[in-house]
Amino acid sequence: MPRPVSDLTATRKGNVVTLSWTPARQTTDRENIKTPGPTVICLGVNEFPMITCPQQVSSTSTQLARWKKSEPVPKAYYNDALREELLEKYPTGFAIYALRDQNSHGRDAGLSNQVRVSLAPALPAPGDLKAKVTGDGVLLEWSAVKDAPQISGIQYIYRVFRRMESGDRNKPQPEVIVGEVPLNAESGPTYLDHSAEWEQRYEYRVAVVTIVSRPGEPTVEVQGNESATVQAIVHDIFPPAVPGELQAVFSGVGQQPFIDLTWAPDLEGDLAGYNVYRHEAGGAPAKINTELVKAPAYRDREVQPGHTYFYSVSAVDVRGNESGKSEEASETVPQT
Repeated sequence: MPRPVSDLTATRKGNVVTLSWTPARQTTDRENIKTPGPTVICLGVNEFPMITCPQQVSSTSTQLARWKKSEPVPKAYYNDALREELLEKYPTGFAIYALRDQNSHGRDAGLSNQVRVSLAPALPAPGDLKAKVTGDGVLLEWSAVKDAPQISGIQYIYRVFRRMESGDRNKPQPEVIVGEVPLNAESGPTYLDHSAEWEQRYEYRVAVVTIVSRPGEPTVEVQGNESATVQAIVHDIFPPAVPGELQAVFSGVGQQPFIDLTWAPDLEGDLAGYNVYRHEAGGAPAKINTELVKAPAYRDREVQPGHTYFYSVSAVDVRGNESGKSEEASETVPQT
């Protein structure tokens, strides 16, 4: 008789449970299996551990590949669609799965390890997912999922997934969770991804996750099916904020005259520096710095007695996006 499986696992997405295990390759007598029999998939409800096989979901044949002792046995998989009446009757309960690996005469050495799967409602995938790149990040919006069953101990959230686009479709980048939103959030079904980086390409998906809280037991999550994927090319075309609080002060009595400019610093993380513009009455503003000004201050030494100068300042980010000009500040250089 085959050795009972010891690594059965179960994952649920939507109303489909995917079982995975390593088929037995030896008997209980440590002999190699030459002719494997069927694998019976057992299902119970709220009975953990099961003593027998309450219900036989399926019987599947295990095809053992020719293997060497130095090589692992390929995994076996089975997808079980949960019945609607089971989900409606036991929304806070659990389905229990186990296997019986039989020999060619229909005999087995008992149940495998057993796994539990929540029977909580899995809500449908959100629709109409859209992504818009803004100066603050990627704004995601989608259609609300409605009519969620109201059951004590159960709540629902939207979970937002992101994957960086890979140049090789055969080697996709790992998917990460970037945020969560309550199903009935006042702001509606939206999420702003502040962590998106400029000049990257991303793929986003959203799913509803059911969270089951039972006294004295760990929290259980059931993920519904994901939405369709939406792409976002995060290209920075957004300039920094316009600098404010510009002041101009003359100095230089008894020495070469100059005008000192100061303004409130721009606190954006991608700031590269500032440009300073000057003009006289009736003239057009012209940039007077040759390189970006790194600090929120500038000294203009190219001034003449008896002239009045008007100044404005702009901010520039690391990708060359330049803000609009600040409100002007003026100062007059006295006659010597």
